[in-house]
Amino acid sequence: MKIKLDLHDIFNKGTQIDKALRDVIDEAIQKKATLVEIIPGKGSGALKKKVIRFLEQKDIKQLYHRVEKDGDNWGRLFVHFKFESSQGKGRRGR
Repeated sequence: MKIKLDLHDIFNKGTQIDKALRDVIDEAIQKKATLVEIIPGKGSGALKKKVIRFLEQKDIKQLYHRVEKDGDNWGRLFVHFKFESSQGKGRRGR
């Protein structure tokens, strides 16, 4: 499952950006999405830097697996998540 967040509409609203980023991370965890696509847009690059700083916060960084910068479109980031499979794991009946 992939979730997409386009920040074009709120690019100049700092608190809304942080909330939107936190909400999409929470949604990915809740839905066990393996990928979140974040589109800060190309522009000056300031919004992309803000997104990366957000993702590098210690409490946020522990929630995802890795961040990938799109090699073909530098106005896009991918946040990858890993979720443990419950199949075949856990305690056996006693």
